[in-house]
Amino acid sequence: MQLTIDNLGKQYRRDFWGLKNFSLTIKPGILGLLGPNGAGKSTFMRMLATITRPTDGKILWNDVDIVKSPDTLRAVLGYLPQDFGVYPNLNAIEFLEYMAAIKGLDATASKKRIDELLQITNLKEVAKRPLGGYSGGMKQRVGIAQALLNDPQLLIVDEPTVGLDPEERVRFRNLLSDLSGERIVILSTHIVSDVEATATHIALVNKGQLLREAKPEDLLSALDHKVWEWTVFSDDLPALKQKHIVSGTIRRSDGVQVRVVSDAKPSDDAQAVSPNLEDAYLYFIGGQA
Repeated sequence: MQLTIDNLGKQYRRDFWGLKNFSLTIKPGILGLLGPNGAGKSTFMRMLATITRPTDGKILWNDVDIVKSPDTLRAVLGYLPQDFGVYPNLNAIEFLEYMAAIKGLDATASKKRIDELLQITNLKEVAKRPLGGYSGGMKQRVGIAQALLNDPQLLIVDEPTVGLDPEERVRFRNLLSDLSGERIVILSTHIVSDVEATATHIALVNKGQLLREAKPEDLLSALDHKVWEWTVFSDDLPALKQKHIVSGTIRRSDGVQVRVVSDAKPSDDAQAVSPNLEDAYLYFIGGQA
């Protein structure tokens, strides 16, 4: 099972590309597509989901060009878009039955599958309540359930935890991890902690370009001796932020403990510390590399 992205590009205007020269090979596991808002992540997701046609390049699912043969991928695709909506007057069972019918799934088999998914997504007890009364996290779990109706080999989720409270976000991350198994899961987000908690590989994207793709531990290794901490006076902090990438600050009685990402030692007082994924994100997205 393999998804191959070959020199993919999407042009919206003569002078604007939403995505350009994007190449990536994706195998089973969770790929965290990480980048700021407007980086091109949703454009990429829509092309993978066969909703938008690319301007340049190819998308190959097990060596089949999905632009020429989109049904090859659609049969094994589950997709939760960023703007997923529900019918508020339907309950979860009715909504999932409706979505199964749209996808052309067998009605008898669908009933059994829906029952399984309500159990997996922890919605069994509220399955007969109207969706209009669901919390944001519960609606997202319904969204995942509809994406899993056909037991997809490729699952795409776009910004799934935006607007969720911390408890729902953790529950959703755990659900994604449980679902990965022998399928490809692509998680698109700008929230570093979501990727840190779930991804087996990370692709950093900005301004329509793929900046780096690696395992989380390899990204962290690339920042060895590039993350520093020391204490400065509060008045010195604005100037420091102008000069360096500051990934964290902690107020203390003797000043401000700063965490800086820099190739060179930024101060005689600075001590090298272990990097985290947010440091790596700021380093590569910030363009200091």
